[in-house]
Amino acid sequence: MKFSGIRLMVGVGVLAAAVPAMAAGKVCDARSYGAKGDGATKDTKAIQAAIDDCAKGGGGTVKLAGGTFLSAPIVLKSGITLDVEKGTTLLGSPDHEDYPKKTEFRGPGYQALIGAENAEHITITGGGVIDGNGESWWTLARTQKNAGVLGSENSRPRGVVFDHCKHVRIEGVTVQNSPYWQIVPYYTDDVVIRNVRILAPAHSPNTDAIDPFSSSNVVIDHVYADVGDDNIAIKSGMINSPGPDAPSKNITITDCDFEHGHGLSIGSEIAGGAQNIHAERIHFKGTDQGIRIKANRDRGADVSNISFKDITMEDVKTSILISEYYPKVLPEGEVAAEVVQRLTPKFHDITIENVKSVNSGWAGVIVGLPEMPVTNVVLRNVDLQAKKGFNIAYATVTATNLKVKADEGENMTVAPNGKLISK
Repeated sequence: MKFSGIRLMVGVGVLAAAVPAMAAGKVCDARSYGAKGDGATKDTKAIQAAIDDCAKGGGGTVKLAGGTFLSAPIVLKSGITLDVEKGTTLLGSPDHEDYPKKTEFRGPGYQALIGAENAEHITITGGGVIDGNGESWWTLARTQKNAGVLGSENSRPRGVVFDHCKHVRIEGVTVQNSPYWQIVPYYTDDVVIRNVRILAPAHSPNTDAIDPFSSSNVVIDHVYADVGDDNIAIKSGMINSPGPDAPSKNITITDCDFEHGHGLSIGSEIAGGAQNIHAERIHFKGTDQGIRIKANRDRGADVSNISFKDITMEDVKTSILISEYYPKVLPEGEVAAEVVQRLTPKFHDITIENVKSVNSGWAGVIVGLPEMPVTNVVLRNVDLQAKKGFNIAYATVTATNLKVKADEGENMTVAPNGKLISK
Protein backbone atom coordinates (compact mmCIF):
# COMPACT_ATOMS: atom_id res chain seq x y z
CA MET A 1 0.00 0.00 0.00
CA LYS A 2 1.29 3.41 -0.98
CA PHE A 3 -0.24 6.77 -0.19
CA SER A 4 -0.93 8.78 -3.31
CA GLY A 5 -2.33 12.19 -2.62
CA ILE A 6 -5.33 13.17 -0.60
CA ARG A 7 -8.45 11.25 -1.58
CA LEU A 8 -11.69 12.95 -0.57
CA MET A 9 -13.70 10.00 0.69
CA VAL A 10 -16.07 11.68 3.12
CA GLY A 11 -19.30 9.72 3.44
CA VAL A 12 -22.40 11.81 2.94
CA GLY A 13 -24.08 10.24 5.95
CA VAL A 14 -21.14 11.01 8.25
CA LEU A 15 -21.13 14.73 7.59
CA ALA A 16 -24.87 15.06 7.23
CA ALA A 17 -25.34 13.97 10.82
CA ALA A 18 -22.58 16.25 12.07
CA VAL A 19 -23.19 19.57 10.33
CA PRO A 20 -26.82 20.31 9.51
CA ALA A 21 -26.60 23.68 11.25
CA MET A 22 -23.42 24.60 9.42
CA ALA A 23 -24.85 23.75 6.02
CA ALA A 24 -27.74 26.12 6.68
CA GLY A 25 -25.65 28.81 8.39
CA LYS A 26 -24.24 31.94 6.86
CA VAL A 27 -20.80 32.38 5.33
CA CYS A 28 -18.48 34.79 7.10
CA ASP A 29 -15.54 35.74 4.89
CA ALA A 30 -12.70 36.92 7.13
CA ARG A 31 -11.79 39.61 4.59
CA SER A 32 -15.19 41.21 5.17
CA TYR A 33 -14.18 41.65 8.81
CA GLY A 34 -10.88 43.35 7.93
CA ALA A 35 -8.48 40.45 7.33
CA LYS A 36 -5.76 41.25 4.79
CA GLY A 37 -4.30 37.82 4.02
CA ASP A 38 -1.00 39.45 3.08
CA GLY A 39 1.23 37.35 5.34
CA ALA A 40 2.44 40.43 7.21
CA THR A 41 -0.62 41.96 8.89
CA LYS A 42 -1.92 40.10 11.92
CA ASP A 43 -5.45 39.06 11.05
CA THR A 44 -6.31 37.59 14.45
CA LYS A 45 -9.04 40.07 15.42
CA ALA A 46 -10.71 39.88 12.02
CA ILE A 47 -10.75 36.07 11.95
CA GLN A 48 -12.07 35.89 15.52
CA ALA A 49 -14.75 38.47 14.71
CA ALA A 50 -15.88 36.32 11.78
CA ILE A 51 -16.03 33.25 14.05
CA ASP A 52 -17.96 35.08 16.76
CA ASP A 53 -20.42 36.60 14.30
CA CYS A 54 -21.14 33.25 12.65
CA ALA A 55 -21.56 31.58 16.05
CA LYS A 56 -24.19 34.15 17.12
CA GLY A 57 -26.57 32.87 14.48
CA GLY A 58 -26.18 29.24 15.47
CA GLY A 59 -23.23 28.45 13.26
CA GLY A 60 -21.85 28.93 9.80
CA THR A 61 -18.72 28.87 7.68
CA VAL A 62 -15.75 31.12 8.32
CA LYS A 63 -13.89 31.43 5.06
CA LEU A 64 -10.20 32.12 4.58
CA ALA A 65 -9.65 32.50 0.86
CA GLY A 66 -6.46 33.34 -1.00
CA GLY A 67 -3.16 34.44 0.49
CA THR A 68 -1.55 33.93 3.89
CA PHE A 69 -3.48 34.91 7.01
CA LEU A 70 -1.04 35.63 9.83
CA SER A 71 -2.66 35.04 13.21
CA ALA A 72 -2.22 34.65 16.93
CA PRO A 73 -4.45 32.01 18.58
CA ILE A 74 -8.11 31.84 17.53
CA VAL A 75 -10.99 30.05 19.26
CA LEU A 76 -13.64 28.09 17.36
CA LYS A 77 -17.22 27.95 18.62
CA SER A 78 -20.05 25.43 18.31
CA GLY A 79 -21.47 25.06 14.82
CA ILE A 80 -18.45 26.60 13.08
CA THR A 81 -16.79 25.33 9.93
CA LEU A 82 -13.35 26.86 9.37
CA ASP A 83 -12.86 26.70 5.60
CA VAL A 84 -9.22 27.28 4.70
CA GLU A 85 -9.45 27.20 0.95
CA LYS A 86 -6.94 25.51 -1.32
CA GLY A 87 -4.02 27.84 -1.98
CA THR A 88 -4.59 29.58 1.37
CA THR A 89 -2.45 29.40 4.52
CA LEU A 90 -3.35 30.19 8.12
CA LEU A 91 0.09 31.01 9.55
CA GLY A 92 0.85 31.16 13.25
CA SER A 93 2.33 34.36 14.57
CA PRO A 94 6.10 34.17 15.12
CA ASP A 95 5.80 36.36 18.24
CA HIS A 96 5.87 34.20 21.37
CA GLU A 97 4.06 36.85 23.42
CA ASP A 98 0.99 36.32 21.22
CA TYR A 99 0.40 32.93 22.86
CA PRO A 100 -1.05 33.36 26.37
CA LYS A 101 0.09 30.96 29.05
CA LYS A 102 -2.67 28.76 30.41
CA THR A 103 -3.31 25.54 32.24
CA GLU A 104 -3.71 22.92 29.56
CA PHE A 105 -4.13 19.18 30.11
CA ARG A 106 -3.81 19.83 33.86
CA GLY A 107 -0.35 21.32 33.47
CA PRO A 108 1.49 24.43 32.31
CA GLY A 109 0.91 25.29 28.68
CA TYR A 110 0.06 27.90 26.09
CA GLN A 111 -3.05 28.64 24.08
CA ALA A 112 -3.06 26.65 20.84
CA LEU A 113 -3.07 28.32 17.44
CA ILE A 114 -6.57 26.89 16.86
CA GLY A 115 -8.56 25.91 19.92
CA ALA A 116 -12.06 25.01 20.99
CA GLU A 117 -13.43 24.25 24.45
CA ASN A 118 -16.78 22.68 25.40
CA ALA A 119 -17.96 23.12 21.83
CA GLU A 120 -19.86 20.85 19.42
CA HIS A 121 -20.17 20.32 15.67
CA ILE A 122 -16.88 21.85 14.57
CA THR A 123 -15.26 21.27 11.19
CA ILE A 124 -11.92 22.32 9.72
CA THR A 125 -11.77 21.80 5.97
CA GLY A 126 -11.05 23.44 2.64
CA GLY A 127 -7.85 22.04 1.16
CA GLY A 128 -5.54 24.75 2.49
CA VAL A 129 -2.67 24.80 5.00
CA ILE A 130 -2.55 25.45 8.74
CA ASP A 131 1.08 26.25 9.56
CA GLY A 132 2.13 26.62 13.19
CA ASN A 133 5.35 28.44 12.27
CA GLY A 134 7.16 26.53 15.00
CA GLU A 135 10.83 26.92 14.09
CA SER A 136 11.64 29.52 16.77
CA TRP A 137 9.88 27.40 19.41
CA TRP A 138 11.87 24.31 18.37
CA THR A 139 15.11 26.27 18.70
CA LEU A 140 14.10 27.32 22.22
CA ALA A 141 13.04 23.80 23.19
CA ARG A 142 16.43 22.38 22.24
CA THR A 143 17.98 24.57 24.96
CA GLN A 144 15.48 23.68 27.71
CA LYS A 145 15.33 20.77 30.12
CA ASN A 146 12.26 18.51 29.87
CA ALA A 147 10.80 20.67 27.12
CA GLY A 148 9.02 17.65 25.65
CA VAL A 149 7.68 16.25 28.93
CA LEU A 150 3.94 16.62 29.46
CA GLY A 151 3.41 18.96 32.42
CA SER A 152 6.83 20.58 32.18
CA GLU A 153 7.12 24.31 32.80
CA ASN A 154 9.02 24.46 29.51
CA SER A 155 5.98 23.93 27.34
CA ARG A 156 5.02 25.31 23.92
CA PRO A 157 1.80 26.05 22.05
CA ARG A 158 0.15 23.14 20.28
CA GLY A 159 -1.35 23.43 16.82
CA VAL A 160 -5.02 22.41 16.96
CA VAL A 161 -6.64 21.47 20.31
CA PHE A 162 -10.23 20.37 20.95
CA ASP A 163 -10.81 20.39 24.71
CA HIS A 164 -13.96 18.61 25.98
CA CYS A 165 -15.66 18.89 22.59
CA LYS A 166 -18.07 16.69 20.62
CA HIS A 167 -18.58 15.96 16.93
CA VAL A 168 -15.35 17.24 15.44
CA ARG A 169 -14.19 16.88 11.82
CA ILE A 170 -10.88 17.72 10.19
CA GLU A 171 -10.90 16.94 6.48
CA GLY A 172 -8.81 17.71 3.44
CA VAL A 173 -6.29 20.16 4.93
CA THR A 174 -2.57 20.15 5.63
CA VAL A 175 -1.47 20.82 9.20
CA GLN A 176 2.23 21.48 9.64
CA ASN A 177 5.08 22.91 11.68
CA SER A 178 3.32 23.19 15.02
CA PRO A 179 5.59 24.30 17.88
CA TYR A 180 4.49 21.17 19.80
CA TRP A 181 1.88 18.42 19.23
CA GLN A 182 -0.09 19.20 16.09
CA ILE A 183 -3.67 17.87 16.45
CA VAL A 184 -4.98 16.97 19.91
CA PRO A 185 -8.52 15.86 20.77
CA TYR A 186 -8.56 16.12 24.58
CA TYR A 187 -11.51 14.56 26.44
CA THR A 188 -13.35 14.83 23.14
CA ASP A 189 -15.95 12.44 21.71
CA ASP A 190 -16.78 11.65 18.08
CA VAL A 191 -13.79 12.79 16.07
CA VAL A 192 -13.05 12.18 12.39
CA ILE A 193 -9.65 13.13 10.96
CA ARG A 194 -9.69 12.14 7.30
CA ASN A 195 -7.70 12.93 4.15
CA VAL A 196 -5.25 15.08 6.08
CA ARG A 197 -1.52 15.66 5.63
CA ILE A 198 0.53 16.44 8.75
CA LEU A 199 4.10 17.59 8.27
CA ALA A 200 7.15 18.76 10.22
CA PRO A 201 10.91 18.42 9.74
CA ALA A 202 12.32 15.07 10.82
CA HIS A 203 14.24 16.58 13.74
CA SER A 204 11.63 19.04 15.00
CA PRO A 205 11.09 18.22 18.69
CA ASN A 206 7.78 16.74 19.89
CA THR A 207 5.84 17.53 16.72
CA ASP A 208 3.50 14.53 17.14
CA ALA A 209 0.98 14.44 14.30
CA ILE A 210 -2.19 13.28 16.12
CA ASP A 211 -2.51 12.68 19.87
CA PRO A 212 -5.97 11.50 20.95
CA PHE A 213 -5.90 12.17 24.71
CA SER A 214 -8.60 10.59 26.91
CA SER A 215 -10.86 10.74 23.89
CA SER A 216 -13.40 8.31 22.46
CA ASN A 217 -14.94 7.28 19.17
CA VAL A 218 -12.10 8.59 17.04
CA VAL A 219 -11.61 7.79 13.35
CA ILE A 220 -8.22 8.52 11.78
CA ASP A 221 -8.41 7.64 8.10
CA HIS A 222 -6.24 8.29 5.04
CA VAL A 223 -3.72 10.40 6.93
CA TYR A 224 -0.19 11.02 5.68
CA ALA A 225 2.15 12.02 8.51
CA ASP A 226 5.84 12.87 8.17
CA VAL A 227 6.89 14.51 11.43
CA GLY A 228 9.57 14.78 14.12
CA ASP A 229 7.96 12.60 16.81
CA ASP A 230 5.07 10.12 17.10
CA ASN A 231 3.00 9.88 13.95
CA ILE A 232 0.17 8.99 16.31
CA ALA A 233 0.37 8.83 20.12
CA ILE A 234 -2.71 7.74 22.04
CA LYS A 235 -2.58 9.18 25.57
CA SER A 236 -4.76 9.37 28.68
CA GLY A 237 -2.95 10.95 31.62
CA MET A 238 0.16 12.69 32.82
CA ILE A 239 3.25 11.18 34.39
CA ASN A 240 2.58 10.59 38.12
CA SER A 241 -1.01 11.62 37.56
CA PRO A 242 -3.05 11.91 40.77
CA GLY A 243 -6.14 10.97 38.74
CA PRO A 244 -8.86 10.54 37.90
CA ASP A 245 -8.06 9.98 34.21
CA ALA A 246 -10.49 8.87 31.53
CA PRO A 247 -9.29 6.25 29.05
CA SER A 248 -8.84 6.69 25.35
CA LYS A 249 -11.16 4.19 23.70
CA ASN A 250 -12.88 3.14 20.50
CA ILE A 251 -10.22 4.46 18.12
CA THR A 252 -9.75 3.20 14.56
CA ILE A 253 -6.78 4.07 12.37
CA THR A 254 -7.04 3.02 8.72
CA ASP A 255 -5.27 3.44 5.39
CA CYS A 256 -2.48 5.72 6.61
CA ASP A 257 1.10 6.33 5.50
CA PHE A 258 3.73 7.32 8.05
CA GLU A 259 7.21 8.48 7.09
CA HIS A 260 9.88 9.50 9.55
CA GLY A 261 8.53 10.17 13.01
CA HIS A 262 8.34 7.62 15.83
CA GLY A 263 5.54 5.41 14.57
CA LEU A 264 2.09 4.51 15.83
CA SER A 265 2.21 4.61 19.62
CA ILE A 266 -0.08 3.90 22.53
CA GLY A 267 1.44 5.79 25.46
CA SER A 268 3.66 6.62 27.07
CA GLU A 269 1.41 8.87 29.22
CA ILE A 270 -1.46 6.42 29.57
CA ALA A 271 -2.57 6.77 33.20
CA GLY A 272 -6.23 6.46 32.21
CA GLY A 273 -5.66 3.39 30.07
CA ALA A 274 -6.65 2.64 26.47
CA GLN A 275 -9.12 0.10 25.12
CA ASN A 276 -10.56 -0.89 21.76
CA ILE A 277 -7.81 0.52 19.56
CA HIS A 278 -7.68 -0.95 16.05
CA ALA A 279 -5.27 -0.10 13.24
CA GLU A 280 -5.46 -1.56 9.73
CA ARG A 281 -3.66 -1.03 6.44
CA ILE A 282 -0.85 1.16 7.70
CA HIS A 283 2.45 1.65 5.86
CA PHE A 284 5.57 2.81 7.69
CA LYS A 285 8.69 4.01 5.90
CA GLY A 286 11.80 5.23 7.70
CA THR A 287 10.13 5.67 11.08
CA ASP A 288 11.95 5.02 14.35
CA GLN A 289 9.29 2.50 15.36
CA GLY A 290 6.36 0.88 13.65
CA ILE A 291 3.97 -0.57 16.23
CA ARG A 292 4.69 0.70 19.75
CA ILE A 293 2.94 0.35 23.12
CA LYS A 294 4.88 2.04 25.92
CA ALA A 295 4.55 3.00 29.57
CA ASN A 296 6.30 2.72 32.93
CA ARG A 297 5.35 2.37 36.58
CA ASP A 298 4.76 6.13 36.84
CA ARG A 299 2.30 6.50 33.96
CA GLY A 300 0.48 3.24 33.16
CA ALA A 301 -2.95 1.62 33.39
CA ASP A 302 -5.02 -1.00 31.57
CA VAL A 303 -4.27 -1.22 27.84
CA SER A 304 -6.36 -3.93 26.21
CA ASN A 305 -8.31 -5.08 23.18
CA ILE A 306 -5.71 -3.71 20.80
CA SER A 307 -5.22 -4.90 17.23
CA PHE A 308 -2.90 -4.14 14.34
CA LYS A 309 -3.69 -5.75 10.99
CA ASP A 310 -2.32 -5.58 7.43
CA ILE A 311 0.78 -3.58 8.27
CA THR A 312 3.81 -3.02 6.01
CA MET A 313 7.11 -1.49 7.07
CA GLU A 314 10.30 -0.42 5.31
CA ASP A 315 13.52 0.72 6.95
CA VAL A 316 12.08 1.20 10.44
CA LYS A 317 14.46 1.05 13.39
CA THR A 318 12.23 -1.22 15.51
CA SER A 319 9.28 -3.03 13.97
CA ILE A 320 7.30 -4.04 17.08
CA LEU A 321 8.00 -2.53 20.49
CA ILE A 322 5.87 -3.32 23.53
CA SER A 323 7.61 -2.24 26.73
CA GLU A 324 6.67 -1.29 30.27
CA TYR A 325 10.03 0.41 30.88
CA TYR A 326 9.70 3.63 28.85
CA PRO A 327 11.77 5.71 28.12
CA LYS A 328 14.04 2.67 28.15
CA VAL A 329 13.11 -0.44 26.22
CA LEU A 330 14.75 -3.18 28.28
CA PRO A 331 15.54 -3.08 32.00
CA GLU A 332 19.12 -2.84 33.12
CA GLY A 333 20.16 -6.00 34.97
CA GLU A 334 17.86 -7.96 37.26
CA VAL A 335 14.49 -6.37 37.98
CA ALA A 336 12.66 -6.83 41.26
CA ALA A 337 8.89 -6.96 41.39
CA GLU A 338 7.16 -4.01 43.01
CA VAL A 339 3.73 -3.61 44.56
CA VAL A 340 1.01 -3.18 41.97
CA GLN A 341 -0.42 0.33 42.18
CA ARG A 342 -2.81 2.56 40.27
CA LEU A 343 -0.19 3.59 37.72
CA THR A 344 1.21 0.09 37.11
CA PRO A 345 0.88 -0.61 33.37
CA LYS A 346 -1.20 -3.64 32.45
CA PHE A 347 -0.91 -4.64 28.79
CA HIS A 348 -3.03 -7.54 27.60
CA ASP A 349 -5.17 -8.90 24.76
CA ILE A 350 -3.12 -7.53 21.88
CA THR A 351 -3.31 -9.00 18.38
CA ILE A 352 -0.80 -8.25 15.64
CA GLU A 353 -1.46 -9.92 12.30
CA ASN A 354 -0.49 -9.79 8.65
CA VAL A 355 2.68 -7.78 9.18
CA LYS A 356 5.61 -7.57 6.78
CA SER A 357 8.70 -5.60 7.79
CA VAL A 358 11.90 -5.41 5.73
CA ASN A 359 15.29 -3.89 6.47
CA SER A 360 14.50 -3.17 10.10
CA GLY A 361 17.16 -2.45 12.70
CA TRP A 362 15.46 -4.57 15.36
CA ALA A 363 12.66 -7.04 14.69
CA GLY A 364 11.07 -6.27 18.00
CA VAL A 365 10.63 -6.71 21.71
CA ILE A 366 7.78 -7.55 24.06
CA VAL A 367 8.75 -7.03 27.68
CA GLY A 368 6.61 -6.55 30.78
CA LEU A 369 7.21 -5.94 34.46
CA PRO A 370 7.80 -8.82 36.84
CA GLU A 371 4.74 -7.75 38.86
CA MET A 372 2.63 -7.25 35.72
CA PRO A 373 3.74 -9.29 32.69
CA VAL A 374 2.30 -8.61 29.26
CA THR A 375 -0.32 -11.30 28.59
CA ASN A 376 -2.32 -12.73 25.72
CA VAL A 377 -0.33 -11.28 22.85
CA VAL A 378 -1.15 -12.97 19.54
CA LEU A 379 1.22 -12.73 16.57
CA ARG A 380 -0.33 -14.14 13.40
CA ASN A 381 1.27 -14.11 9.94
CA VAL A 382 4.10 -11.83 11.02
CA ASP A 383 7.26 -11.70 8.87
CA LEU A 384 10.14 -9.58 10.18
CA GLN A 385 13.52 -9.14 8.48
CA ALA A 386 15.95 -7.19 10.62
CA LYS A 387 19.52 -6.72 11.72
CA LYS A 388 18.66 -7.93 15.26
CA GLY A 389 16.09 -10.54 16.24
CA PHE A 390 13.03 -10.59 18.50
CA ASN A 391 13.11 -10.54 22.32
CA ILE A 392 10.41 -11.70 24.75
CA ALA A 393 10.58 -11.29 28.54
CA TYR A 394 7.92 -11.16 31.25
CA ALA A 395 5.34 -11.78 28.52
CA THR A 396 3.18 -14.57 27.13
CA VAL A 397 2.98 -14.65 23.35
CA THR A 398 1.10 -17.04 21.08
CA ALA A 399 2.42 -17.15 17.52
CA THR A 400 1.06 -18.61 14.30
CA ASN A 401 3.22 -18.39 11.20
CA LEU A 402 5.76 -16.08 12.84
CA LYS A 403 8.93 -15.60 10.79
CA VAL A 404 11.91 -13.68 12.10
CA LYS A 405 15.15 -13.47 10.13
CA ALA A 406 17.99 -11.67 11.90
CA ASP A 407 21.24 -10.71 10.21
CA GLU A 408 23.06 -10.91 13.56
CA GLY A 409 22.60 -13.24 16.54
CA GLU A 410 19.51 -15.29 17.34
CA ASN A 411 16.27 -14.86 15.44
CA MET A 412 14.26 -15.25 18.67
CA THR A 413 15.32 -14.83 22.29
CA VAL A 414 12.83 -15.84 24.97
CA ALA A 415 13.86 -15.16 28.56
CA PRO A 416 13.14 -17.78 31.27
CA ASN A 417 10.38 -15.49 32.56
CA GLY A 418 8.81 -15.24 29.09
CA LYS A 419 6.69 -17.70 27.15
CA LEU A 420 6.30 -18.24 23.41
CA ILE A 421 3.58 -20.66 22.32
CA SER A 422 3.87 -21.64 18.65
CA LYS A 423 0.82 -22.97 16.84
